[in-house]
Amino acid sequence: MINKLLLAAGIVFITSLGALAQNTNSSQTGRPLTTVSPTSTNRAVDQQKNTDVQEPTTTQPAAKRTETKPKMATTETPGSQSVVAAFNGLINGIRHADVKAVTSVYLNSPRLILFNSNGTVTKGWEQLRMNRQSSYRDLKDVKLDIRDLSITMLGREGAVVSCLWNQSQTYKGTPETATGRMTLVFKRVGKDWKAIHLHTSPDKPDPSRVLPSESPASTPSPSPNP
Repeated sequence: MINKLLLAAGIVFITSLGALAQNTNSSQTGRPLTTVSPTSTNRAVDQQKNTDVQEPTTTQPAAKRTETKPKMATTETPGSQSVVAAFNGLINGIRHADVKAVTSVYLNSPRLILFNSNGTVTKGWEQLRMNRQSSYRDLKDVKLDIRDLSITMLGREGAVVSCLWNQSQTYKGTPETATGRMTLVFKRVGKDWKAIHLHTSPDKPDPSRVLPSESPASTPSPSPNP
């Protein structure tokens, strides 16, 4: 009887060990666990941040272009504007029959010489002043037009002014008109420019006062194709 009990107990024990071994094998053959290292986890997170967040692009400011303005070309000769101002003062004085304005443009010197359009010669500033006082008192409605004005500077101390003129006026109640050419020589005197010589002549002189060999009819016209 005792032997039967011992045999039964042994069978039960062996059966329990077999079941335990089977359960152990079943748990080992299941899905293996995956171990993630901290380094790989951080790298994946960083890559995700880089993908999700875009850094703002920095735009370099466009370089400002500075345009260089070309220098204006000038044909003005130093001092020519002052000569023009003196010449204009003379012309305006004639238009207003102003003795003082006209005579102040000329150099106050006894060596002053003027060749007038009527063929006479004025010598000295004082004679000029007397002539203008005598004639201007009877002048009215003076109109003087200047064209083809040319200025040639002779260094820093001299200048030559030439032009064509057309003048109309009333002298002692009688209208009259004339045209001609004029050349003035200016000299710098201190800060001013003074006329030291005048030569004016009609552009259509009296044929009787012109040598036959120099008359326009006997002078050949220049060839257009030299």
